Amino acid sequence: MATVRHAHTVWEGNLIQGSGVVTLDSSGIGSYDVSWPARSEEPNGKTSPEELIAAAHSACFSMALSHGLTQAGTAPTSLDTKADVTFQPGEGITGIHLTVRGQVPGLDAEGFQSAAEDAKKNCPVSQALSGTTITLTAELV
Repeated sequence: MATVRHAHTVWEGNLIQGSGVVTLDSSGIGSYDVSWPARSEEPNGKTSPEELIAAAHSACFSMALSHGLTQAGTAPTSLDTKADVTFQPGEGITGIHLTVRGQVPGLDAEGFQSAAEDAKKNCPVSQALSGTTITLTAELV
C-alpha cells in the first residue's frame, strides 16, 4: 500500500532577508524555522532543506541496511548513520556522504561494507537523490 506524507512551508520576504517555517504535517511533530543564511552560512538555530534531506537520508539508509542485514541472517544490534549533505550556493547540492558505524554480531568488515553499499544503492531516498554523488564510509564497532 502506498503512503503519502505531507509538509508545507510558509515563506515571507525575499530570499536573502526573508525567512520561513517548515511544518511536518503528517506527523504533527513540529515546525522549524528556515532561512537563506541558515542554508548558505551558519544555522543559528534554524534548519535548511539540506539538513532535512540529511535527516531523511540517514533514517532511510539505516532502515534499508537493518532490513538487508536481517534478511541475510545477521541482524544488527545497532547502526549509527550520519549523512553530510554539501550545498554550494550557485551550484546546488554537490554531494552526500553517508557514514555508518554498526554493531553486527557474526559479520566481518567486508560483509558489512557490502551490505552498506547495497543499502546505499537501494534505499528509496538514495534512489530519489540519484542525480547527486553519494559516497559511503562503513565501519564495524
